[in-house]
Amino acid sequence: MSQAREHGEMRSEYDFSKAVRGKHHQAYRQGTNVVLLDPDVAAVFKDSVAVNSALRDWAKAATRSAGARPNR
Repeated sequence: MSQAREHGEMRSEYDFSKAVRGKHHQAYRQGTNVVLLDPDVAAVFKDSVAVNSALRDWAKAATRSAGARPNR
């Protein structure tokens, strides 16, 4: 390991000259909702549209069958 890396310094080949500080700051302040799917589930639901559709259908069915109201 180089001496620079031992002291927590960046490698010389990294170029941040065109970087924008805080570019995604506001989006992350609002929160993120990343969900990791297990491989077998991901094999069935190929994209977020498919996942969202299935979850909406499930939520409607669960609400109807239980006569449930959303939590407040």
